[in-house]
Amino acid sequence: MTHSSPSASALYDIPGPATRKRHFAYGIAATAVIIALLGWLLYLLFDTNQFTSQKWTPFIYKGIQELLLRGLGNTLKAFAYAAVLSLALGAVLAVGRLSDHRPVRWLATLLVEFFRAMPVLVMIFFIFVALKVQPLPALVAGLTLYNGSVLAEVFRTGINSVERGQREAAYALGMRKTQVTSHVLAPQAVRAMLPTIISQLVVALKDTSLGYLITYEEFLHAGKLIASNLDYGLPFIPVVMVISPIYIGMCMLLSWFATWVARRERRNPKAEATGVAPAEAGPLLPGVR
Repeated sequence: MTHSSPSASALYDIPGPATRKRHFAYGIAATAVIIALLGWLLYLLFDTNQFTSQKWTPFIYKGIQELLLRGLGNTLKAFAYAAVLSLALGAVLAVGRLSDHRPVRWLATLLVEFFRAMPVLVMIFFIFVALKVQPLPALVAGLTLYNGSVLAEVFRTGINSVERGQREAAYALGMRKTQVTSHVLAPQAVRAMLPTIISQLVVALKDTSLGYLITYEEFLHAGKLIASNLDYGLPFIPVVMVISPIYIGMCMLLSWFATWVARRERRNPKAEATGVAPAEAGPLLPGVR
């Protein structure tokens, strides 16, 4: 009796020895190309004197370190405000788009489509220049309007993706629409929406770097001040090599947090099975012996 391989799939054939050798050769070639590109990049960096002590000296000074830490703190502050307000605005607009009242639904749709279509940089500049708002509120407002409108569509789509029978069963139990949405639909939709929500928050985190264009002293603005310093030979590349990993690390931390929450939700579902009491004899109807 023959048994099929555990790696068998109906979508593709299992690669044979010749195909595996070819794939191995492709992997070796791709690795060699990547190593060659990295070597060429390192050569360019050394050839342009990017690793000289003069360009890396500013990072050992306490004042430069405090400038970077202050900029990082301002970045995280703007992101925290924008994330909370974007989630709140997205929830409000999503409720508006799901409303049974046509004027409310049309108004919410208009706001979502307008702010989602507008470039976030244009909104930030408009709020900062035309409305004469301070840099931090202008940056947070622009990020909130854009990301909130995108999250509104995420929330609306997630709630509508819940099986229709769940909604009908809740209405059959006499629940109101608000109760159905908050107690039945939203908890089930959170799991499906969570990766997209975190992805949009990563976008908001990266977009905080636009604050340097309106003189907000965030992380990129601090790096720009260091990179434009003639006393250290304009250390632009060293600044990029210091700042970029920190941005990447923060985005990866958000992604890891989303994965952890999703795994926790799968292990500990909110809806657990409830034991059913055994049937017992009830009271007799009047006139029945």
